[in-house]
Amino acid sequence: MNNHETSTYGDQAVSLPQQTATGRRLALLPESMNEYAIFSLDAQGRVQTWNPNAERIKGYSVDEIIGRHFSVFYPAEQAATGYPDWELEQAAESGFYIDEGWRLRKDGSRFLAHVVITAQRSPEGELSGFIKVTRNITEARERERRSRRRFTDLFHIAPVGIGVFDETEQVLDANDTLCDLLDYRLSDLHGKNAADLLHPQDGAEGLISTMTDPGGPPSRQRMPQRVLARSDGQPVTCDVHSALSVQEDGRRYWLVAFQDVSERIHHAEVLHHQATHDDLTGLPNRKGLNELFEELGEDNAGRIAVLFCDIDNFKRINDSLGHEAGDELLLALARRLQNGLPQNCTAARLSGDEFLIVCSDVDAAGGLEALTTWLAEFLHTAVPMREQVIRVSASVGAALFDPASMTADDLLRIADAAMLKAKSGGAGRTSLADPEQITTLSGQVRLEQELRQAIDNDGLALQYQPVVDRDGSVVMAEALLRWPHPERGMLAPDVILPVAEQGDLLRDLDRWVLRTALHEAASWPTSNGHPVGIAVNLGGLLPDTPDFGDEISAIITESGLDWHRVVLEVLETVLVDLPERPQQAMTELTGRGMRFAMDDFGTGYSSLARLNELPTQIIKLDRRFVSGVDDNAADYAIARAVVDMARAMGRACVAEGVETATQFRLLGELGVDAYQGFLFSRPAPPSEFRALLGGGPLSVPTDE
Repeated sequence: MNNHETSTYGDQAVSLPQQTATGRRLALLPESMNEYAIFSLDAQGRVQTWNPNAERIKGYSVDEIIGRHFSVFYPAEQAATGYPDWELEQAAESGFYIDEGWRLRKDGSRFLAHVVITAQRSPEGELSGFIKVTRNITEARERERRSRRRFTDLFHIAPVGIGVFDETEQVLDANDTLCDLLDYRLSDLHGKNAADLLHPQDGAEGLISTMTDPGGPPSRQRMPQRVLARSDGQPVTCDVHSALSVQEDGRRYWLVAFQDVSERIHHAEVLHHQATHDDLTGLPNRKGLNELFEELGEDNAGRIAVLFCDIDNFKRINDSLGHEAGDELLLALARRLQNGLPQNCTAARLSGDEFLIVCSDVDAAGGLEALTTWLAEFLHTAVPMREQVIRVSASVGAALFDPASMTADDLLRIADAAMLKAKSGGAGRTSLADPEQITTLSGQVRLEQELRQAIDNDGLALQYQPVVDRDGSVVMAEALLRWPHPERGMLAPDVILPVAEQGDLLRDLDRWVLRTALHEAASWPTSNGHPVGIAVNLGGLLPDTPDFGDEISAIITESGLDWHRVVLEVLETVLVDLPERPQQAMTELTGRGMRFAMDDFGTGYSSLARLNELPTQIIKLDRRFVSGVDDNAADYAIARAVVDMARAMGRACVAEGVETATQFRLLGELGVDAYQGFLFSRPAPPSEFRALLGGGPLSVPTDE
C-alpha cells in the first residue's frame, strides 16, 4: 500500500498519511511501561504502528505485523464471530471501548488481556483510526484468584463469626462459626436482615446503619459491643469489627466479624464482684461503697446518711469461741442486715466487726435519729450458734452527707468519729455527728488537701542538723522537714506526719524529702576535706513497700550524688518485722554503697540475733536514753549496752539529742562514734547549713 492509498470504514475515508502523526506520538511513549502493548490501527483495523512492548508481549516484530488486521490477536472462535470489528464499532460510536478477554500471541499461546480502544478523529470529526492499549493481566488475575481462595479458606476456618451484608443489611453469606454462634443453618441466615439478628437487649435499630455513614468512604472500624440473638432467643454479647468493601462495579458489601465475649464479660463481672464485695459476708466492701457513693452522687433526690456500726465486745467473743465462730457471727449479722434493712438502705462491711449502712433517702426512713435508734435495737439480738445463744449489741454512729462541704471519705470518717463517741458511753449506744466533730474533721481534711498541694508544688522546706565526730568535723547531716504554712506558721514533723498518715501521703512525702535533700546535698562543700553524708528518715516509703529498691535507686541516680553519702533512717520497730524479700532489697542497695541507720534504737523489743541479721550499718541511740545518761543509772546502763552491742555487730553508733557537755563526755567514754544535738547546732536552713560547713569543724566541749 502506497502513501496515497485510502481505506474505508463505513462511509468514511481517510488518507494513511493522516495517521503518521499518531504513530510519532506513540513512539514517544516511555518504553518503561513494559506491561502495556500500545499500537495504532487504521479505520479498518489494520496495524499501523507497533511499540517494542507490543512486540515483546505479543511476539510479532514490526515487519511481521504492520498492515495485518488486528483480529489476528483473537482466538479463532472469537474472530469468526466478527467480535474484533464489533469492538471497533463500539469504540467509534462512544469514543472508546474497554474489554477483558483472552488474546493470542504469535506462537499461539494465550494470555488474559485488559484492552482499551480509543477512536481517533480528524479536526473535521472524521474517523482516522484507533489507539489500542493492551495489558497482560494474567498474573494479576491469578493473584486475585489465589487471594479470593485464601479469603474463602480464612472465611470458613476463622474462629470468629463472619457475615457478609449488602447495603440493605441483608445477609449474603456467613461462615460456619457465625452459624454455630447463632445456632442457625446458613440457608436460614440467607436473606435475613441484620436487625433480625439483634437481641432486644441491644437497643439499636440496625447493625450496618450504626457503623458509619453508608454513603461515606470505605472504612474499617471497631464497634461498641453488640448483643445478638440466638435462634432460641438467648443473648450473645459480641465484640464487632467491620470493613466496607467496594467492588469494581460500585457494589458495596460489609464484612462484619462477631467475637463472642459473653464468657469474658461474665469472668470480668465475677472479678469485679470479688473486688467490690467482702469475701466472708458478700456485702459491699470499701471499694464497693465508693462505687455506690458515685452512683448516688450522680442523681439522688433524697438526703444521704451513713450509719457506722461496731459490734460490742466482738474481740472477747472471737477470742473465747475462736475465729471460725467469730466469722459465723459476722455472717449471721450480715444476713440479718441484708434481710431486715428498710428500703433505700444498703449494708456494707468495712473490716473486722465494722458494718456500714448507707441510706439514700433518710427522710423516707423516718429521719436520721429514728433510723439510728432502730438500727441499734435491730442489732441488739440473740444469735443461735454452736448449741448456744450469743447475745449481741452494736454501737452506732451516724452522719448526714453534705456534698457541698465533704467527700464520701469525709462522711465515713465523721460517722466513725460519732461511733467512737457512742462506744465510749457503753455498749449499744448511739451518737449523731455534731457540728463540732464535723468542724474538726473539716479542718483536718483541709489540712490534708493543703499538704498534698504543698508536696506537689514544692511548698515544703528542709532544715539540716549536723552529725559530728569527736573532733567536731561534720560527717553527715539529718534532713528535717518543715512546712511554712501561710496561716499557721512554720510547722514541724510532729504536726505534719499525723496529717500525712491520715491522708495517706507518707510515701509521697518521703519521695519529696529524699529527692530534695539529695539535690541540695549535691552542692555542699566538704568538711575537713571529706564529703558530708545526708540522712533522711523514712516513714512511708519503707523497705516492705512495692518497688522500694527501684524507687530509691531512681531517686539517687537522678540526684547524681555518690551512693556512699546516702543514709536512710528507719525505725527499729519497722525493721525487726521485715520479711526476707524487703531485706534483700536493702542488701542490694547497700551493695552499691548506700547505708541504713536503725533509728530510735532501744525503744523496741528486738532480739540480738534478729538485729544482727538486718542489713543496717548505723545504730542511732534514742534521745530518751541520751538525756538521762548523766543522772539516771538505768539510762546509762542501756546506753553502754547499746554501744557495746553496736561495736560487737560491727555497726557505727550515733547518739541523738546530745545537749550537754557531760552527755558528750560520757557518751565518748562509752565509745559512741558520732553525735547529734543542740550542743553542736540547731537545725539550719540550706543556705545557713552550707555556710556552717564552710566554717570548718564545729566547737565541741574539751575534756575536763
